[in-house]
Amino acid sequence: MRHRRRAVAGVLLALTAANAPPDAHVSVAVTDMRSARGQVLACLTARADAFPDCRKDPLARKLTVPASDAAVLDFGAVPAGRYAVSLIHDENGNGKLDTRLMIPREGYGFSHDAPVRMGPPSFRSAAFDVGAENVRLAIRMRYLL
Repeated sequence: MRHRRRAVAGVLLALTAANAPPDAHVSVAVTDMRSARGQVLACLTARADAFPDCRKDPLARKLTVPASDAAVLDFGAVPAGRYAVSLIHDENGNGKLDTRLMIPREGYGFSHDAPVRMGPPSFRSAAFDVGAENVRLAIRMRYLL
C-alpha cells in the first residue's frame, strides 16, 4: 500500500511538472551608461524584502559583467513569478555603490525605470511578471554626481 501511494504521488508530481509553464529567459539591455569603465552589478529577485540589493534572498540571481556601451545581462531561464531588477554601474570595480553624503557617485538603474525619490524605489514599482514568454527589458542607467 505504501508503494502505491509513492507511485501515485510520483505520477501526480510528474503530471504537475508537465503542465507547468516552461521557464522563460530574462535579459536586460543597459542603456545610457556614461562610460565603459568598471563593471555592471545586477540583481534579480522575487522577494520585496530583498529589493534592491538582494542580500536577504538566497535565491536571487546576481550577475557581474564588464561595462560597455552595449551591456546585455542574461539571467537565463527564470520560473514564472513577479520579479524586479536593480543595477549598479561600479565604475571603480570595488563591488559596491559608492556614495558621497548618501548620494550615489556611480550609476544605478531599476526595472521599469522605477522612479527614485528619497531612496530606492519600492519592489512594486519596479516589478514585472515572468510567464511562459521570454522577457527582454531595457534599463536606463542614471547618475547624480
